[in-house]
Amino acid sequence: MERRSLKFLLIHPEISRTRYNFVGVIENECLELEYISAVLKEKGHEVYIYDGQVETATVPMALNKYDPDVVYVCGRTRQENFMLEYCRDAKGHSADTLTIIGGLHAQLCYERMYRDYVDYILTTFNVYKILEIIDIAFFGKELLRTKMDGICYRDGSKWRSNPSTAFDINDLPLPDRTYFYEHPNNYRYLELEHAAWVRTAYSCPYRCEFCVRNRMNAGVYVQRDIERVVYEIAQIKSDNIYIVDDDFLVDEKRVKRFIELLKRRNIRKNYICYGRADFIATHEQLMKEFKEVGLYYVLVGLESFDDNHLNSYEKHSSAFNNIKSVGICNRLGINLMGLFIVDLDYTKRDFMRLFKWIVRKKLKHVAISIYTPEMGLENFARYKDRMITDNPSHFDYLHLVARPTHLSVKRYYFYYYILLISLFLRAKREGVYDFIDYGDYIRSFIANMFKKRKNDDE
Repeated sequence: MERRSLKFLLIHPEISRTRYNFVGVIENECLELEYISAVLKEKGHEVYIYDGQVETATVPMALNKYDPDVVYVCGRTRQENFMLEYCRDAKGHSADTLTIIGGLHAQLCYERMYRDYVDYILTTFNVYKILEIIDIAFFGKELLRTKMDGICYRDGSKWRSNPSTAFDINDLPLPDRTYFYEHPNNYRYLELEHAAWVRTAYSCPYRCEFCVRNRMNAGVYVQRDIERVVYEIAQIKSDNIYIVDDDFLVDEKRVKRFIELLKRRNIRKNYICYGRADFIATHEQLMKEFKEVGLYYVLVGLESFDDNHLNSYEKHSSAFNNIKSVGICNRLGINLMGLFIVDLDYTKRDFMRLFKWIVRKKLKHVAISIYTPEMGLENFARYKDRMITDNPSHFDYLHLVARPTHLSVKRYYFYYYILLISLFLRAKREGVYDFIDYGDYIRSFIANMFKKRKNDDE
């Protein structure tokens, strides 16, 4: 069959259709789609990106506008319903449209996407697999699908899944940031506007019990050449760089080399990255040097103020490291974003203790997640008898998906919202995130506290 140019619509789903999508506060660049776009454009294909955080038109409208040959959708657990909806829309637009689902959620939970309106599922970070799929579907190339790792496909009425292997991040092209530059008023991290995503590694070398990210890339942690990372950063037309590795502060020598290269090339930007408390607690001088070249936010999974929970999460760090890391960042003027988990065994006293700990340690930036047994992990099976919902949209860390140990669902939510309101009022007093409409969020929290629930799934 004669090779021709195809039209692709690459979709990053909306986060949610409720007020708690935080669009306008945190908006993530569609980096995965930009990698795919670069691969496809290099082969001469037409590529259109649709970001549900940004677009005002609906997906059916985009389908009518672009009339794509292929629709690719990626997303996380909470976006599963949207991913399936868009594939169904694509087939409704034209039965000949090829539909592919990829992304983080698909790597572990691909069986949830076995639908007759889905053609392929990618369970790998290897974006070049898309080229192999279209070779089969459109160009008559006789590839053996049974030999292609990292894909699921329909074989008649049955689905087949091929094992996934680790992908070397160094094989990725530089992303095509056309869509990012076309939307200069989007893609922010809090007050850092138009923040570009940069990835320097896949997966995570740690094995925290609650986290699905260390299972990505077939569970293999791979790092990108740091010289190439700095080269990419130098080319990006943005002053704000969000390093989205699950943990950037892993290898002391690599971080030092990163800082050295930034200084050598006189690159001055603001950086956001993830790091662990135990690394920060034992590398104060290195954190000082990173601050000097632009480290602005470090996102740290503090998780808890006590060792019992940290041990149960297999965090392999300590409450002491949490205290020390907060102190170091406060002294250096680095914004430490403390990421906490309110556990299912929390009592009223635990919610109060967490708030007091945050105040005492002078931690300005916090995000509070509800403990969520993740689909595809061992803890999901462990909480099987306590699950109160199977709605993937509720796996957003803002909903209870399993029954609390000591409190009713209603009472747990009550104390959770009291905690959030207290933190929002404190942040407002201290002038943190003054671009946020605190009143709007607080009013909605209060409404949820007293909302009548038909069942625990609401």
